[in-house]
Parts: sequence; C-alpha cells; structure tokens
Amino acid sequence: MNKRFALFASAATLAAALAAPALAAPETYVIDNTHTFPRFEYSHFGFSNQIHRFNTTKGTIVWDREARTGAVDITIDTTSVDTGYALFDEHIQGEDFLDTANHPTITYKSTAVRFDGDKPVAIDGELTIKGVTRPVTLTLTSFHSMPHPMARKPALGANAVAQIKRSEFNAGKFAPNVSDEVTLSIAVEAIQQ
Repeated sequence: MNKRFALFASAATLAAALAAPALAAPETYVIDNTHTFPRFEYSHFGFSNQIHRFNTTKGTIVWDREARTGAVDITIDTTSVDTGYALFDEHIQGEDFLDTANHPTITYKSTAVRFDGDKPVAIDGELTIKGVTRPVTLTLTSFHSMPHPMARKPALGANAVAQIKRSEFNAGKFAPNVSDEVTLSIAVEAIQQ
C-alpha cells in the first residue's frame, strides 16, 4: 500500500510540475545609442546652469519583471562630450576635468535595483570617472516598458537622476565658482536582444 501511495504521490508531483506555467526569465536589453543621452548640469559662476551631454553610450539592462530584479551596465564615451562649442569640448576633455586621453570612458554598474511594486524606482551602483569609483544611486523619475512600434521588439525606457560632487572624482577645478555639485540625468532607451 505504501508503495502505491509513493508512486501516486510522485506521479501527482510530476504532473503538477509539468502543468505549472513557465517562470519568466531575465530579459536582456541593449542600449539604443540614438535615444540614450547622459547629461550633466552645473552652475556656471551663478550666472546660469549649464547643461551638456555625451553623444555615445553603450551597455545593457537586464530585467526580470517576475522576480523584481535587474542589472544595469553602461559605458559612456567621454570623448563624445557635447557642449555645443568645439573649443569648450576640448577644455572639458582636458586633464582638469574628464582627462579623456587617460580615461576615455565613464562606467556605471548596478549593485541593486529597487522596486515599488512591479516598477523599478531606483538603481544603486558604482560610478567610475577618471579611474575613481564611488557609490551612486540613480532615482528613476519615469519607467516604461512595451513593444517598440518601429523595432517590433520588447523595449524599455527610463529617465534617471543623481547628484554627485565632481571633486570626489578628481575633477573639481574652479569649485566653488563653477559648482562642485553636478546633476546627472540620463534619458535611456533599450531594445530586447
């Protein structure tokens, strides 16, 4: 009798496992460089807030909506800095600021993604500028996921902001006249591989 019960229990367990819906797996999205532009904003002698951007960004976003987990890995080409003025682009790329000759990239690698319900709301990670790595949290001000109408693949997009001090990354020349505090804002779109 015990043998029959064990056989029945094993068969029932196997049937339940086969009937269970497949668990969602993490999905990998590739950064769309034509719609992803990290920007930085700072006070220029109190006259105005200047906003510049980087034109070349690559990376991946991994998202598991069921498990509420994710990962972000972004690389920014510092030589693509765009101030709207070529001479100033060269100035920003110099040793006092980005030092692109020795540090041609800025990287951001997540350590955790925080969710509110099903939606990611913040990303904790490590930002590396000029070879200096510091923890930085990006706050998501928006997040959207849907099929991309042109690419016809799943896609996602977000806007994220963070505050940093450039002096903490060995780029603090002219502070406090040119503000040490810099607002980073990233508009990102990515398409599933």
